[in-house]
Amino acid sequence: MNTFQDLGLNDDLLHAITDLGFTTPSEVQTKAIPILLESDTDLVALAQTGTGKTAAFGFPMLHKINVDSRTTQGLILSPTRELCLQITNEMKLYGKYYKGLNVVAVYGGSSITDQAREVKKGAQIIVATPGRMKDMINRKLVDISKIEYAVLDEADEMLNMGFKEDITDILSFTPQEKNTWLFSATMPREVAAIAKNFMRKPQEITVGNKNESTNQVSHEYYLVNSRDRYDALKRLADANPDIFSVVFCRTKNDTQKVAERLIEDGYSAGALHGDLSQNQRDLVMNSFRKNQIQMLVATDVAARGIDVDDITHVINYQLPDEIETYTHRSGRTGRAGKTGVSMVIVSKSEVRKIKSIERIINKAFQKKDIPDGMEICEVQLMSLANKIHNTAINPEIEKYLSSINELFEDTSKEELIKKFFSVEFTRFFNYYQKSKNLNVSDADFRDRDGARDGGREFKGGSDSTRYFINVGSKDGFDWMKLKDFLKEVLELGRDDVFKVEVKDSFSFFNTENELKDKVLAFFTDYKHEGRFVNVEVSENRGGGGKRSDRFSGGKRERRSDDRRSGSRGDSGNRPDRRSSSDAKPRRSGDFKPNTNGAPNRAARRAGGNFKPTDSAISKPRRSRR
Repeated sequence: MNTFQDLGLNDDLLHAITDLGFTTPSEVQTKAIPILLESDTDLVALAQTGTGKTAAFGFPMLHKINVDSRTTQGLILSPTRELCLQITNEMKLYGKYYKGLNVVAVYGGSSITDQAREVKKGAQIIVATPGRMKDMINRKLVDISKIEYAVLDEADEMLNMGFKEDITDILSFTPQEKNTWLFSATMPREVAAIAKNFMRKPQEITVGNKNESTNQVSHEYYLVNSRDRYDALKRLADANPDIFSVVFCRTKNDTQKVAERLIEDGYSAGALHGDLSQNQRDLVMNSFRKNQIQMLVATDVAARGIDVDDITHVINYQLPDEIETYTHRSGRTGRAGKTGVSMVIVSKSEVRKIKSIERIINKAFQKKDIPDGMEICEVQLMSLANKIHNTAINPEIEKYLSSINELFEDTSKEELIKKFFSVEFTRFFNYYQKSKNLNVSDADFRDRDGARDGGREFKGGSDSTRYFINVGSKDGFDWMKLKDFLKEVLELGRDDVFKVEVKDSFSFFNTENELKDKVLAFFTDYKHEGRFVNVEVSENRGGGGKRSDRFSGGKRERRSDDRRSGSRGDSGNRPDRRSSSDAKPRRSGDFKPNTNGAPNRAARRAGGNFKPTDSAISKPRRSRR
């Protein structure tokens, strides 16, 4: 089947498809649409992000519903507000020739009363996030007892976000005889369980192999020290002058901080995470779609609503907790037949994860080096030269040429070119001429089979320090919470703290040796919830067991009160990236203060308890393009 007409869709849908400029159905559409049109069946469809899954379930649903009825016949559940709105808009475009069609978006962050009013008018199709949908059901504001079609879109992500209970409750209000269509990029055990428990002999289609990455995306990784992660990000951006990217961080706090630092350093950046209001998120996304933001820093959850086909790079500033999530991230680029690059910045402790991801996506990573300063200067210079060479001449400049020619009448062509390009070249040269090499060799991190392995667990701990800390599970910590706590208070990268082991009343953790002085100095006379937190060097190497009574140097080491030690490397005054040709400032979106419970520094110095603190908010600056 090479055309949409071959799939059996009705004339109204084909007319809309022509208006949208669609010519050839994608593989998932070719496989799913005939099945859903020809039979009443449940379906599990596995396909990468960006392969046209919305149309794969949207066209059959619109084809089958009775638009003359005001009863809700179709329910589509999606993980995020952005994706919910995206699906709603696409369904309206697909059904533009269906007179009386009402597709309503139901999501948090907007008036539930207004949404209920729209549903009451007669919504044949509701597109909803699980949390808001469950709320509306409990308030008896919607009736889904007669739906005929239920779609679980991005099912794996909904389960990762903890919506399993909500989905179960929502489906309990739907009729048993409905058809359930499950669409997912990956097939973890939880998704398989949903299919088993809520579907009746579902047919299954797979585009590519399960969890496999699209062939349109190449995969690269860059090995650096954790403390150099941000500087590596900047160099990758500078080495790709026309970058249009999504930068993924693990947490909302990291997302906000990275975006703010990029803006401070003159990059066209914006943040997208769950702490932003709906209006702020809309502003950021609108700026990104208009290419006014070149580097969108996002969490995995917030990025699920990004539907932009021209993204050139995905940069994994930090790898996700769930390795399968990498498939979703890399699927943000290489869409609509275009090619893209997925870059991963890793520290030594994460190299082993690259091999795990390779097995899941069935693609090999290429190890590359962070470019040095002179390479970046050359790239930037040639980028400017190509832009000038390809620039169309504005006829309005003619009236100024006589004055310009007079100014340069004694300047040779060669000298004029040198002067012109030195304006751009000098800024980058001055910034990068003394920059250090950020690359780390992985020659020492190979396992017995010859595979790269950067896991600190396999190195016997010789390059790291093990600590005892007198808090444990009785204080409300598990290993993840303790790791996040240490990362926040010490202002470390996520991978700087590892081998965390939590006991009832005490715990252990590791850092690299070079961080030992900083860790011990910080926890001198430090209080948490009214009592002192004691951190000491331990001989426990990570295998459990007792705390050692022998400390470094025979006693606990104490250092100065410089609790903010450590260099930011390249993150100082970077060259002003605003070109003199910029016509107007570009907006990078509004940011909401982040109150994630990080310790208030004034209170900390005074030995007080934890208090939420607002992060600094950077004002957007004019960007370069």
